[in-house]
Amino acid sequence: MTPTIATLIGGLALLLIGAGLLGTLLGVRATLSSFSDIETGLIMAGYYVGYIAGTMLVPRVIRNVGHIRAFAALASLAAACVLSFGLLVHPAVWLPLRIVNGLSVVGLYMVVESWLSEQSAGPSRGRIFSLYMMSTLFALGLGQFLLLVGDPGSLVPFALAAMLMALGVIPIAVTRVTAPQIATVVPVKLKELMKISPLGTVGALGAGMVNGAFWGMTAVFGQRLDLGELQIALLMSSTILGGAVLQWPIGHLSDRFDRRNVLILVSFATAAVAAGVAVLIMHGLPGLTLGAALYGGLMFSLYGISVAHTNDHIAHGQVLEATRGLLLVYGVGALFGPLLGGIAMQIAGPVGLPALSAGMAGLLALYGVYRRTQRVAPPLEEQTEFVPLVRTTPVVLEMHPATPASNGPGSESVQNGSDDDSGHGQGRIYPK
Repeated sequence: MTPTIATLIGGLALLLIGAGLLGTLLGVRATLSSFSDIETGLIMAGYYVGYIAGTMLVPRVIRNVGHIRAFAALASLAAACVLSFGLLVHPAVWLPLRIVNGLSVVGLYMVVESWLSEQSAGPSRGRIFSLYMMSTLFALGLGQFLLLVGDPGSLVPFALAAMLMALGVIPIAVTRVTAPQIATVVPVKLKELMKISPLGTVGALGAGMVNGAFWGMTAVFGQRLDLGELQIALLMSSTILGGAVLQWPIGHLSDRFDRRNVLILVSFATAAVAAGVAVLIMHGLPGLTLGAALYGGLMFSLYGISVAHTNDHIAHGQVLEATRGLLLVYGVGALFGPLLGGIAMQIAGPVGLPALSAGMAGLLALYGVYRRTQRVAPPLEEQTEFVPLVRTTPVVLEMHPATPASNGPGSESVQNGSDDDSGHGQGRIYPK
């Protein structure tokens, strides 16, 4: 890994520590300010509205004004939004702020990831991609403990999050890197993705919903249980770090067995652990942090397995377009996760969040069981390699190990495989 790559990852890690602190801080402060669970869920969903809008709008801004100017403008906007949360505490104000915050933060990620992709060409690309994915989770986990710095009811933690985002800009802004062009690659449409891999597409949607509910409502969940700031930080960080640790062994299993079976088992296990957490809450039993770590390891694996399963059914040169389409599907699911989580908690109390997560993961598992009866699996030797994936932007997918280095603008679109019983993508025919 070159010094430039280390600087880019380190600078973005600072941004992510601030973003991790902000996401949890908003949930805690919303509860302290007597926001309803539905209002908080709507606000948290606003991030993903900005996320989806940003992935479409920011590349155009970068092409018009350049990387440096876009980066400076987005960093200023992100810091201003973070401070505004602490100054203007009202649901009607926080919702548009969260949308703009999501757009600006995603834009910052896109600029950094495009630079990182430019610097990581060659055989080390896959290793750098995996390192980047894991570093994002560790940075987000570390940010949770900054909740202990200052009173969540004051401006101090918001100022700290804004400072981290501003400081994260410095090592990136002073690094000598070539400003690459962000490729205009149209993601595969939902209808086409469903033809290529129904289970992979539904899996990405379900993973987005479960992950969105976690990121958006877990801090509120902790507040409703009267947990202290340290306990909430431990709850969040153990879930995140569990995801960072367990994705590797789970992904290794999915490379060696029918990936549908692994996705089904992980979905059922996710549902079982979430249901177990609900039981712990109802009976006041210990073990919440341990359960959260196990839940995170399972939950964060769902998206990566779904993407890998989809890639098993397409040609090698078509991975980028399909994975970008799945990322958009994931974003739509993540938008609905906090909304449904807020409604569930408003109706059933804190237990509503793990109960909802158990229900969504269980439905995904049942759909996987159904899909096994509709299609034969590709041979194990033709399965693609599992790659850990977390919420990010379409730009970083240029580094995905399954994406050919030559893939870019003008690459041919995905040629969809049939979803009937007789065949798959890539022109492969398997006997039933």
